[in-house]
Amino acid sequence: MEDIQAKLQNYRTAPFDARFPNSNQTRNCWSNYLDFYRCQKALDAKGVDTAPCDWYKRVFTSICPISWVQKWNDQREEGNFPGKI
Repeated sequence: MEDIQAKLQNYRTAPFDARFPNSNQTRNCWSNYLDFYRCQKALDAKGVDTAPCDWYKRVFTSICPISWVQKWNDQREEGNFPGKI
């Protein structure tokens, strides 16, 4: 757990992700947004600390346009979010 905390403290921007080698990072943004909320949901269900999920949030906030994140957050709150979390 300390290793994860250290990585989060030293985090600056999204690292290279081999799943998304192209310069267009739209899919990377979307995947990390979904992964963050999936991670939180899974760890909450187990009653475990959700701190490891913060990595995904830092990545998507680094590469996603703020307007997209706000729109997705609004859609999740309204119950019409298109992604499966």
